[in-house]
Amino acid sequence: MYKKIAKTPPLGWNSWDCFGAAVTEAQLKANADYMAKHLKPCGWEYIVCDIQWYEPTADSNDYHPFAPLTLDAYGRLLPAENRFPSAANGKGFRPIADYCHRLGLKFGIHILRGVPREAVHRALPVKGTSFTCREIAHPFSVCSWNTDMYGLLDTPAAQSYYDSLFELYASWGVDFIKCDDICVTEFRKFDAPYSAAHEIEMLRRAIDRCGREMVLSLSPGPARLEDEPHLRAHADMWRLTGDFWDSWEQLHGMFAVCRRWQGVPGRGSWPDCDMLPLGRLCKNAAYHGPANRCTGFTKPEQQTMLTLWGIFKSPLMVGGNLPENDDWTLSLLTNRAYLEMQQNAYGARELLCDEKNGRGTVLWTACGKGCKYLAVFNTRDRASAISADLREILMPDTPYTAAELWSGDVLRGVQNRLRTTVEPHGVKLFRFTK
Repeated sequence: MYKKIAKTPPLGWNSWDCFGAAVTEAQLKANADYMAKHLKPCGWEYIVCDIQWYEPTADSNDYHPFAPLTLDAYGRLLPAENRFPSAANGKGFRPIADYCHRLGLKFGIHILRGVPREAVHRALPVKGTSFTCREIAHPFSVCSWNTDMYGLLDTPAAQSYYDSLFELYASWGVDFIKCDDICVTEFRKFDAPYSAAHEIEMLRRAIDRCGREMVLSLSPGPARLEDEPHLRAHADMWRLTGDFWDSWEQLHGMFAVCRRWQGVPGRGSWPDCDMLPLGRLCKNAAYHGPANRCTGFTKPEQQTMLTLWGIFKSPLMVGGNLPENDDWTLSLLTNRAYLEMQQNAYGARELLCDEKNGRGTVLWTACGKGCKYLAVFNTRDRASAISADLREILMPDTPYTAAELWSGDVLRGVQNRLRTTVEPHGVKLFRFTK
């Protein structure tokens, strides 16, 4: 078992929900500046550059099929200098990583599994070997939604290619790798289920050999519960769903996902509910909704999302453009009582699911240091008075103080039963102490 890096669920920002494939150096730095000023004191630390950073022509959320990519002599992708000017003269992402590190933050990048098709077609050499990229590629292992890469064969030469990648990323000062097209791949139709397992293992070996600690996050989902032992043995995070966006239907569906995976988060391994589509989204194009929109979630739905992710102990990666946050969004992300639960609670489980036609009451509970948590979710389309029996999680006939973490309201002398009114699609998150 490798050394676990993420002792608690990672907290950060990812560029995809806002900038899609077209993020620039200036935008990364602006989000890093905001995080350092407003979020770092509450534990937020990762700035992650998502997909297509190596494509000079990327300009929206859409991919350009078979677009020319920026490569070095060994078939390794490099930042496109027209979008990341500090990468000039072979510096790669080192200047941006250094910028984040000076702010007390950490820097991450997105990669797709495998080797660039362009490197394969040009038969570029694999660094440190007598092999070429053409000899390590699997021609049938391709991504169904992006044309940039071929998957890799399970060979020593392919491992050498991954080793060379992470040698490069370590020299850049990268702290976090989000590897895509690897939890679920269309290659399964040609091979056994979970056919990218060997590439996950090669990634793990490459990180362990590179001399720098990096969190490994695997995407997209849905990951399979039966693969959990393998995922836990090799990755720090793995996605439970496909891309999550700002619709109530998707958010409601996450209750079943978290129920299925309850009991798994912990010990440095974090099933990932995906990014938080909060604040300003899709600056470059209409994508799963209007272009340049604020989140489609109502305020109660935003609290529901954060509460479910938090009590389940999913990593939190904000997707909106941080400098455009309003006071409300900032208040959610800096709620210290909530973040204390998300980082340090344990034993989370669904206590009750009482729904008819997908509408009703869902209760989740978790333990904290000297306290118990209870999340009371209302999945109805109207405000509802909800009564929760507390005797399963608290000592009967014993008075407790119940602090609601989003509003700050405090109820004293609560025992045996809690009665509260919850807004439509909303939540009340209580911390009980004696």
